Amino acid sequence: MHAGNPSSQSLPRCHALLPTAGTGSRLGGVLPKQFQELAGKPMLAYALDAFRNTPEIASIWVGISPGFIDHPILSSLSSNSNSIHFLPSGGPTRQETVRNTLAAMLHSGILETDWVLVHDAARPGISPELIQKLIHAVNQAGEGGLLAMPLADTLKMADANSAIAGNPNRALKTISRDHLWQAQTPQMFGLKRLHDAIDDGIRLEADITDEASAMELSGSSPLLIEGATRNFKVTHPADWDLMQTILRASNQ
Repeated sequence: MHAGNPSSQSLPRCHALLPTAGTGSRLGGVLPKQFQELAGKPMLAYALDAFRNTPEIASIWVGISPGFIDHPILSSLSSNSNSIHFLPSGGPTRQETVRNTLAAMLHSGILETDWVLVHDAARPGISPELIQKLIHAVNQAGEGGLLAMPLADTLKMADANSAIAGNPNRALKTISRDHLWQAQTPQMFGLKRLHDAIDDGIRLEADITDEASAMELSGSSPLLIEGATRNFKVTHPADWDLMQTILRASNQ
């Protein structure tokens, strides 16, 4: 499962990592949401296709729950591609799945200094153009970064005591949206540095909700590269319906 002879590589290469060990319980269904059919094919297939159609991506690594690793759907998702590797590296949390998969990538022979782009399978609106935008910005700056969107909506802080006993939430104050961004994926960092940052965060029981937050805890200031509205995360049934409309319109 080696991704090439390290000694033959002079420049850092780019690899994709998709953690897909979650159950997607909020969406429901027999299969985890990333494997449910969306606009004609499993949701995970859209992200796989986007990375497979990005020339800069050398390999794709997918962290799967160990109990799901033999499911026949994985064979159909990796057909006609030698660059996709499914690994039973799924853990009880997203962070552990990413950490375990990064460790497997290092063990496979990928250079420690190569780039890895971690992407949520529940963001099927990703495109090769967005991936390349991130890669080019990070390569030019020489430091890690992520796709993100400047916040456009007015933010309200709810009164923590207002919803007691079934009462409706009430706005306590308005929060300035200046300098606030909504994180997306992919998030692109050096392979070994990201592995160590997440490993330290897990060990310290820190609140690391994405790769960038782990890197921030290690002292980095990741680049913010503007993404796209269609690259939203599918979490609730309404998200599913909207994404299905977008994908069907894109395929017409």
